[in-house]
Amino acid sequence: MGTLDRTLWQKIIQHVIASGGNTIRPWFTQLEPVSLEHGLLEIAVPGPREQKYCRLHAMRLFTEAAQIATGRLVGVCFLTRADGAEEGDGPAQAGEVLEENGTLNLNNTYTFESFVTGPCNRLAHAACLAVSELPGKTYNPLFIHGSVGLGKTHLLQATCHKIKDQDPQARICILSCEAFVNSFIQAVEHGELHKFRYCYRHADILAIDDIQFLADQEQTQEEFFHTFNTLYQSQKQIILSGDRGPGAIPGLEERLVSRFNWGLVARITQPCYETRVAIVHKKAYMRGIELPQDVVCFIAGSIDSNSRELEGAIAKVTMLAQVTDQPISLRLAEEALGAELTATRREITIEDILRTVTARFNVRLADLQSRKRSRSVALPRQICMFLARNLTRHSLAEIGGYFGGRDHTTVLHANRTVELARQQNPQLQATLDRLIQDVHATL
Repeated sequence: MGTLDRTLWQKIIQHVIASGGNTIRPWFTQLEPVSLEHGLLEIAVPGPREQKYCRLHAMRLFTEAAQIATGRLVGVCFLTRADGAEEGDGPAQAGEVLEENGTLNLNNTYTFESFVTGPCNRLAHAACLAVSELPGKTYNPLFIHGSVGLGKTHLLQATCHKIKDQDPQARICILSCEAFVNSFIQAVEHGELHKFRYCYRHADILAIDDIQFLADQEQTQEEFFHTFNTLYQSQKQIILSGDRGPGAIPGLEERLVSRFNWGLVARITQPCYETRVAIVHKKAYMRGIELPQDVVCFIAGSIDSNSRELEGAIAKVTMLAQVTDQPISLRLAEEALGAELTATRREITIEDILRTVTARFNVRLADLQSRKRSRSVALPRQICMFLARNLTRHSLAEIGGYFGGRDHTTVLHANRTVELARQQNPQLQATLDRLIQDVHATL
């Protein structure tokens, strides 16, 4: 079979990075070209679940990328590796655990240890921890809601992981609402409602993700209503997640809305800058990826939506570094993410940085541009130069020109001074992170 030229594969991946958007998953870094022969590009994926994801969601993406890179009509085929047991991530995650009843479906990476907490999710995280310690007695039901990619599924699975660790005999049913609905429909079609009811009404823990898909399913809502009552009266734990609060789900019966509000309803919001920085650090560490601090800040500052997109950004940067055989740097990260960010954001200017720093340190712009060397002026000036060096495309000479016509050596000295100080002073690092967040907030 014909082998694929490395340069051609590099072009294909660059097209995938540029147009893949949310389709890209962290395990895309494990994709490998097998051959390109007779108009068919074969790509090896880690396992059968990743293969299914690629076939359903990434086929068109890779086909278009291959055709653009080769200039010919090319088909794409995804093949599993011989062992098919390497660990992936995302919707096509390997390493799941299935109970005999087929309802326990846990991702081994979704634990409390790998979850990053912040103001956006602290209540939901604390509630899940409390539930895992005393299931059925603390918050029952527990309803978590928020937009996509904010960690609802992670918390549901982390809770079930901990309960299972503490009580291996616990009967845990965790599944999507879609799977619950399909299971009910199949039970009706095959006359096996008794099996369906036994499975869910004898569970110790029932965790259902994306409960909003129960809307307008009248028969399924009726069945779930009775299942809910049976479990609640038996003090069995019920955990639900949705993209909105119970009362905001259209087509949901009032009696279910009422019951969903009996326990605790916890909302998860978009992560703040500091939380996003922590998420990027954690995700990169878990995958053995070393990201320079300026790249971490760039990713966290550029993507403010959810952790799923942050993971996708890490994957894009890593993929580009691998196919171009370059170290991960700020410029490479800008190249990997630049296309999609340019459409939504203007570039940071030195004026943005000056406004943010002068407000934070309560100094005048005239003082920063003066020859004053007192610490109250020198430190903010050096921080301005450091941020300008790392957040803008200006040259050293251009940056120096903004600060009283100083030369490039002064800017280099300021950059080295702040870089060394932040490594030794956590408080300064926190100040820098906050300043970067404030600068991005002005865009």
